[in-house]
Amino acid sequence: MQLLEKWQRSQRLVGSTDPDWVVDHILLDSLLFVRLLPSGVRRVLDVGSGAGVPGVPIKIVLADTAVTLLEARAKRVSFLSAVVRELALRECEVVNARLETMRAQRPGDFDAIVMRCAGDPTTFSATATAMLRPGGVVIATGPPKSRQTPTGSWREVDGPRGRRLFWVYRVP
Repeated sequence: MQLLEKWQRSQRLVGSTDPDWVVDHILLDSLLFVRLLPSGVRRVLDVGSGAGVPGVPIKIVLADTAVTLLEARAKRVSFLSAVVRELALRECEVVNARLETMRAQRPGDFDAIVMRCAGDPTTFSATATAMLRPGGVVIATGPPKSRQTPTGSWREVDGPRGRRLFWVYRVP
């Protein structure tokens, strides 16, 4: 939380640095992803990690899980690198690239891909699924109400601010 507050002065990473807001909207919200991750997940990719959400909180509670924080913006990569270094997060790598670029470099490398989505999560699914091992899963936050999608399904998870909607797609 201190790192987020410090970096927020020079970069707009999150909507607020009020501690209660950060706990509810960033930390606890990120941990809802853990409820949907398959048991025994070993490698997780956080796409568009930005302020490190949901990847950093996932890494903290699932210490034995390797997490890759993927971010295309260099300033955010600097923040993520500082977080990983200062929190001494082992097996947590920061990658400065776009999803399309990383897809070619790391096919089948991950058990799960997580992302906070503002738009349609299915637009990323074709690119993302190529990076998953068989049986892997893509989990994305969704809009306030579910809508018809060609793949995956919508799941509701109870959180600190009520029910949260997630789009979940499992690779066969």
